[in-house]
Amino acid sequence: MNYNLNSQDTTAQQSTSGKRLLKLFAYIKTEHRALLTVFGIMVISQALTITVPFVVGYTIDHYVFTKDFSGILKWSGVLLGMFLVNLLFSYWQTLMVGQVGQRMLYMLRNAVFVKLQELPIAFFNQNKTGDLISRINNDTDKMNQFFSQSLVQFAGGIMSMIGAGIFLLSINFKLGLATLAPAILLLLFTRVLSPLVKKRNAANMKSTGGMSAEIQESLSNFKVIIAFNRRDYFRKRFDQVNKENYATATSAGIINNVFTPVFSFCSQVALLAVLAYGIHLISLGEFTVGLLISYLSFAMYFYNPIRQLAILWTNFQMAMAGWDRISQILELESDLKVLPASPAKESAPLISFQHVHFGYADSKEILHDVSFNMEQGKTYALVGPTGGGKTTTASLIARLYDPTAGQVLLNGRDIRSYSPEERTSKIGFILQEPFLFSGTIQENIVYGNPVYAGYTAEQLEAVMEEYGLNTLLARFEDGLATNIVSGNDGISLGQKQLIAFMRAVLRNPDLLVLDEATANIDTVTEQQLEAVLQKLPAHTTRVIIAHRLNTIENADEIFFVNHGEITRAGSFGHAMNMLLQHERRS
Repeated sequence: MNYNLNSQDTTAQQSTSGKRLLKLFAYIKTEHRALLTVFGIMVISQALTITVPFVVGYTIDHYVFTKDFSGILKWSGVLLGMFLVNLLFSYWQTLMVGQVGQRMLYMLRNAVFVKLQELPIAFFNQNKTGDLISRINNDTDKMNQFFSQSLVQFAGGIMSMIGAGIFLLSINFKLGLATLAPAILLLLFTRVLSPLVKKRNAANMKSTGGMSAEIQESLSNFKVIIAFNRRDYFRKRFDQVNKENYATATSAGIINNVFTPVFSFCSQVALLAVLAYGIHLISLGEFTVGLLISYLSFAMYFYNPIRQLAILWTNFQMAMAGWDRISQILELESDLKVLPASPAKESAPLISFQHVHFGYADSKEILHDVSFNMEQGKTYALVGPTGGGKTTTASLIARLYDPTAGQVLLNGRDIRSYSPEERTSKIGFILQEPFLFSGTIQENIVYGNPVYAGYTAEQLEAVMEEYGLNTLLARFEDGLATNIVSGNDGISLGQKQLIAFMRAVLRNPDLLVLDEATANIDTVTEQQLEAVLQKLPAHTTRVIIAHRLNTIENADEIFFVNHGEITRAGSFGHAMNMLLQHERRS
């Protein structure tokens, strides 16, 4: 399945934008009541604001020209009261929207992270970590900025325009039409340019994600860069993505700012039309000075938000571009579905491959029509040249991937019919490059193991002694309390493999897969690990992938894996002959 987020068809993405916008409202359904309250406050606030020009015009015509100072003071007090009420409503509104924005940011980031945990390894193989981080951090933040800062101004501007438009048309219909005519041109201008604004902002976000991925990759592999003295290579790569980001940012910036001058020009033309036509009406005796001042104010209340909307509309398009990128993740489904459980076959082997084919996305097939069985309680070894398919076979055994054709059975049942909890309780997997979390050794070895999750250090040490793991634990100065910082060189790769080994053994699995688990461990320690494996229950099946001959010489059965085929090698000597023949041919 293609999980590459950056290779998806942009035309298809644009066609689903409307559906994604509806999904956004579904995601923030818990905030609907708060948003309705905010909009209610906003209606009252805008109603008070839009009434101000009418009160000012009325006061000028009825009290200023007649020099009635008591009336001026009375209506000035009314205006002051309106301003104070509006201040309180504005503060309340800003506070609520800020809280909604932060809750939405938390909710979206949590939803994306939960979705990432549901997706298979194939997804992470096809997408760069830096780009995913950018989607979680930058793209969700664009949405938060719009909802917590721009949304109120955006909705308030729309309400101000509607209210001002109603007053403009009701006071003088012809003058109102002349005032609103430039707004129609702006609406058409905005409609034509909006898709381009969104497209360029989406391109900028994509290039930002690419730059983040490049930085993450360079920093993660900085030791290699130093060792090979290739700072120039990574400097060139960063310069390339930085230039691309600069180009997309410049392009987005230009299109984002094209609205403001056009909107300002149209608003100035509208005000000029009001002033010229209004003076003409006053000369005919159809208008008063106070009414003209009110009318100019209403025109400004209509066009000032339009100038703000030029910026806010850009923010909205950026938020929607960010939501599209986030939606790409949220809409994905894992292809590792749990199937309905089928009856298990009696006296079935622990693991059975039946005509299995497999290939990674966009690559040639790696395993071709593979069939073999593994019985319970035995030790199996997978040997063969690099790239032959050993780790791929182990990954299929642990259901890190599903076959593209054929079937893998676990205890006579399709492995796809086991829930993730059932499967991981039965299968332990020690990877070539074990991953440890920042924390103590105790926290790492009980990770994902509910049996020992609540154990104290003393209780866990007693359990480890039963399994013979105390000799391995003694290699760490502070024992279970030894602190580990992920990505830090304070702990060697060999020590990481020891911790991963202890973590897997404590799960007491029915099947334990060791993929080069002793590659970075000395011979003495390897012998200690072998002693620990001998203490595992008799029903535990071991699958060992190793290049060291002494690691596999005691295996009950050896499989030779090469060119996508798995062949029973028989004895240890026979397996070695097959390896030697392959080396001679190559």
